[in-house]
Amino acid sequence: MSTNDFFKKIQTSVKEITPEAALKLVSDDTSKLFDIREDREIESGTAQGAKHIARAFLELRISQYAQPKDTIILMCASGKRSLIAAHQLQELGYRDVVSLAGGFDAWKASDLPSCQPRILASHEQSRYARHLLMPEVGLEGQLKLRDSRVLIVGAGGLGSPVALYLAAAGIGTLAMIDDDKVELSNLQRQVMYTEDDLDSAKAQASRHRLQEMNTDIDVIAIENRLNRDNVESIFEGYDVVIDGTDNFNTRYLIADACTKLKIPNIHGSVYRFEGLVSVFAPGVKPSTPCYRCLYPEPPPPELAPSCSEAGVLGVVPGVIGCLMATETVKWLLGIGVPLLGHVLSINALHMTFKKLPIEANMECRWCKSSTEKYPDYAEIQPIACAL
Repeated sequence: MSTNDFFKKIQTSVKEITPEAALKLVSDDTSKLFDIREDREIESGTAQGAKHIARAFLELRISQYAQPKDTIILMCASGKRSLIAAHQLQELGYRDVVSLAGGFDAWKASDLPSCQPRILASHEQSRYARHLLMPEVGLEGQLKLRDSRVLIVGAGGLGSPVALYLAAAGIGTLAMIDDDKVELSNLQRQVMYTEDDLDSAKAQASRHRLQEMNTDIDVIAIENRLNRDNVESIFEGYDVVIDGTDNFNTRYLIADACTKLKIPNIHGSVYRFEGLVSVFAPGVKPSTPCYRCLYPEPPPPELAPSCSEAGVLGVVPGVIGCLMATETVKWLLGIGVPLLGHVLSINALHMTFKKLPIEANMECRWCKSSTEKYPDYAEIQPIACAL
């Protein structure tokens, strides 16, 4: 069969419509328009209202945006690739699929509304190629990550792996708050640093390392001690706050501020061979517990020693930090099931993982009130104690 014969055969099963007809259907919200050109082709513009899915991924990703019963309009550059793609979707069970005659060339020639799509630069497409291949992430998800702002409290054993993986993932703005300096004892677990960083401020050393990893992101170093007077001004404008601290006073301050400000709090903690991970977001997801629902008040210091007192296996913060980074990326992308209402408990010595449910405490004043004043946290410990 010749190419012309092949297209004639497809045209008998696939309806073609004019750009004007396509615009009316999209404007009336009775159909969905998809631009199936490659990324480099849409740099100069696309049809207003069009969703971009590159032809190579159309069959894999169309189910994210359209149902088999929907009216689907496919657009390519000249109208040929969209004919073949429409035929393929019909084979998959999509009943009402049409092709835009003449493609985007005809759309432009008709002087119909166009827009400049948001895209990744060529080097970003190469860097995040494995993300872009995943339907759950793709271009739209990677752009979400680029637009995200994440604050990590504590640039230590937990903050190090979290920050490294979030920088690698392409989080647009990463802020690190820590007022401590790098010590030799940190290097056993705080993989952010090298011997050359000894005696350097952690916030600045982490900023330098993260910026070296990914020059496209913005890294903010905050050499400060978190307290109830500055917590709201520091947290303002961030999409997620990550708790990588090692003392209960600061954990409660983070948790209380996140609840009040309606910011999700990704929590992690370690003790010797064990670790915990959870997500607290009662202000964002009502009826889910906050940190105080799990631990209403801090325990006495003698019952909750820090890692400097009890020790910690160096790799355990790395495992917990990677899980915290995973929960952060999931939250920002809106995919999967976050650890809301659950704590993931890990015992590295026996290599056991347990997912334990936790419930919102109906008597918890922090969940009930958005105007709760911060208590006088006894001797707020410096962020320097971060693992």
